[in-house]
Amino acid sequence: MLLMASPFETIILRLKDLGAFEFLFPFMLTAAIFYGLLRKSKLFGEPERNVVVNATIALVAAFMVWSYPILSGVSIQQQLATFMFQSLVALLVVMVGLMAAAFFGEKIGLSERQLSVAILIMIALVGGAVLFSSGLVSIFFPAGASAPEIDEDTLIGLAMLGAIIAAIFFITRGK
Repeated sequence: MLLMASPFETIILRLKDLGAFEFLFPFMLTAAIFYGLLRKSKLFGEPERNVVVNATIALVAAFMVWSYPILSGVSIQQQLATFMFQSLVALLVVMVGLMAAAFFGEKIGLSERQLSVAILIMIALVGGAVLFSSGLVSIFFPAGASAPEIDEDTLIGLAMLGAIIAAIFFITRGK
């Protein structure tokens, strides 16, 4: 019996063969982020009057950023895919944490500032865990450099310990 691949699987594999996940999609995402930052900062004046300038600078900057892995021969396709998926899961965890903090924060007497700091700490811990577990840390610490050797279980344990210590600190600080 011959097993046929689904049309979506075929499209994804074809896009992978074309290099869309290695260059095109990260390039588009980076260009959009640069463009949004340029519009928000109003670095070149009012955004409505400088659309072409902002777009040109965003495209050139994104191209320069994503030409490096290709010119240097480094492939970060797998790490980026892992990072994006884990970031989605982490975003869901942060959203559930935000809902829990909003629900329980007032009941335990935390101020809005204390909740904001606790949320920022949680986001930093989850973001660091995603960066390490996706393998993107190897981009910042190449093979020749000494990268810290931390396995995923230890990293998760340290993140949970930090979250518990932060929670205890903010709960006891308010009293």
